[in-house]
Amino acid sequence: MGIVLETADPERTWNAFRLGITALEDGHGVSVFLLGEGVEAEEITDDEFDVRDRMEAFVDAGGDLEACGTCLELRNSEGSEYCPMSTMSDLLEVVTSSDRVLTIG
Repeated sequence: MGIVLETADPERTWNAFRLGITALEDGHGVSVFLLGEGVEAEEITDDEFDVRDRMEAFVDAGGDLEACGTCLELRNSEGSEYCPMSTMSDLLEVVTSSDRVLTIG
C-alpha cells in the first residue's frame, strides 16, 4: 500500500501513520511519501497527536518513509533519518508498485 501524505495537520498526519502501522502489523508492505506540506510532519508538535512517535514506530515496524526533496528544499530543510530526501521518480515507484494508493491531504 502506498500513502501519499500532503498535510501537516497533526490529527490527519497521526492517523496516516497509525493506518500504516496497522497495515504493517497485518502483514502488508507500506510506503509513505511526504509531499508538499507533508514534509513538515517531523516538525509537528501537538499535545494530543504525537506525530513524531508514530513516524518512528512506522519506520521501526518496517515501513518505508520518503520525503519530496524539492518540497524540503523549498522549506529550507534537509532530509533526516525519518524523513529522507527523495525524488518524483521515487514517488512514481511508490504509486506504480503499490496495489493501492491513498492520498491524505
